[in-house]
Amino acid sequence: MGLIDGKLPENVLTTTIDNVINYCRKGSLWPMTFGLACCAIEMMACGAAKYDFDRLGIIFRATPRQSDVMIVAGTVTRKMAPVVRKVYLQMPEPKWVIAMGSCATSGGIYNTYSTVQGVDEVVPVDFYIPGCPPRPEALYDAIVALQSKIMTEKVLRK
Repeated sequence: MGLIDGKLPENVLTTTIDNVINYCRKGSLWPMTFGLACCAIEMMACGAAKYDFDRLGIIFRATPRQSDVMIVAGTVTRKMAPVVRKVYLQMPEPKWVIAMGSCATSGGIYNTYSTVQGVDEVVPVDFYIPGCPPRPEALYDAIVALQSKIMTEKVLRK
């Protein structure tokens, strides 16, 4: 046991600043609504009543300046790649990226000159969700995994 066990009242909680900040961050993820193809329909279903991402503190935002998670849902073309990069750079730190669907993760069925073969060529990706299109449950699992990753990050001691 520690030096302070039994010396503080029962309602006193001891923790680190990193844990407090990370707990607040994981409970208030604001994803960017960035649907590029059919995977966006599955992403929109996550905000509806059946899956209700609001209960996790997830509120979809329409502007990158208010977002900390970018969910790239769909095919990224060469023409769209600079826009994806620009939107990513407009997001404040800390920021995370989820590649949703086969097209976003590896180009999918579009193995052509005009398609980026994975959004990780454009922006750094934290989580990949396979499928064509992936179910909302898969996005839910990725969000829970992202929340677990956030809890392990070092905020003050980088």
